[in-house]
Amino acid sequence: MANLKEIRGRITSISSTMQITRAMKMVSAAKLKKAQDAIVMLRPYSEKLQELIQNVNSSSDPDQISVYAQKREVKRVLFIAVTSNRGLAGAFNSSIVKELNLQFQNNAQYEVEVLPVGKKVYDAVRKSRTVYTNGSTVYDNLNFDAVAHITEGVMTSFKEGKFDEVYVIYNKFVNAATQEVTTEQLLPISMPENTEPQVETDYIFEPNRAEILDNLIPKSIKTQVFKAILDSVASEHGARMTAMHKATDNAQALKNDLVIFYNKARQAAITNEILEIVSGAEALKNS
Repeated sequence: MANLKEIRGRITSISSTMQITRAMKMVSAAKLKKAQDAIVMLRPYSEKLQELIQNVNSSSDPDQISVYAQKREVKRVLFIAVTSNRGLAGAFNSSIVKELNLQFQNNAQYEVEVLPVGKKVYDAVRKSRTVYTNGSTVYDNLNFDAVAHITEGVMTSFKEGKFDEVYVIYNKFVNAATQEVTTEQLLPISMPENTEPQVETDYIFEPNRAEILDNLIPKSIKTQVFKAILDSVASEHGARMTAMHKATDNAQALKNDLVIFYNKARQAAITNEILEIVSGAEALKNS
């Protein structure tokens, strides 16, 4: 039978762990509300901006198509993989690394580089893959300008022909308990394949169509990356809150089992001591 002191030590250790996991759950729950509000407010703007660009660009002269929408033979591909800088969030980070490795296999015929946003994915690829640049510093002060600075470098590389396709891999926030691993094509921007006009939209362009697209398309690309990172941040807090909730429940169950085991061991020890005393008393009496 295990030593009672050892069992008491394990119970104390589990209680301390429960306090930590419970506190981390509460912190993530508080941060989740703010992150959820941010992504919920940004999504309609991002979707409407992309819809507007598709409508305007699809009706423009094919010879004047934006450089960010031009498709060319694929030789070099860049993946922007978004994770977090911290762990203890269940499968949140590992699912992105798994999807990234799957994309490596599917694009083995191309030259592939990675732009990691998050320390966890950077640590996973820095020794085995070509890293375009480490974008994990955006979390130091997460805002649109910081994300736009990184995105501008990617757009310039695409314009110069260093990459033929750019994808972003991230966890899309559904709710606190559900996150979907999503891979979206960032560049070239997708245009509707059905060229038949379904709804006639009458736009008045000022100053002109080309100049408007030159301003809207870069803004849309930056917004898409910013939205992916905000989605990932909300997903991280949701995943960590869920993981810490399960960890707390598991620790409580383990603690309950140890308490029962401790009580049985203590009862057995007391019984043995009583038997020894009675046996000793009987031996003295008989002598």
